Amino acid sequence: MPVPLEIVSPEKLLLSREVEMVVIPAYEGELGVLEGHSPMIVLLRGGMIRLYQGTEVTDRMFVAGGFAEITPKRCTVLADEVIPVGEVSRAVADERLREAQAAYDAADKMDMVAVDAAMDRLQSARAMLEAADAA
Repeated sequence: MPVPLEIVSPEKLLLSREVEMVVIPAYEGELGVLEGHSPMIVLLRGGMIRLYQGTEVTDRMFVAGGFAEITPKRCTVLADEVIPVGEVSRAVADERLREAQAAYDAADKMDMVAVDAAMDRLQSARAMLEAADAA
């Protein structure tokens, strides 16, 4: 049975359709969502969203972060930023990685909140670079 999926950014509804499965980059790790999934709300890390029909990946999108609401009947992704893999720029990804590395290097290592935020930004930039390479 298909799962209704919506992907929303702060600006607009980016995608609304049924998929057999969606794999999202949850903060705790990759999470596959099928119809009948247990209800949950999860934080997203920077990574790749993959949409499946059968065993075939039909679409891949880079997501910078956000969260997802999952119910037995649907999945809604509320993302900070979503870019189809084919549109991810290697130059932009390289620049984000340089900026994120500089922010991490400059972070006060005694301030765990600042270190965690810098690590999240660094991980998201690395995921964007991987998405650019996958395009």
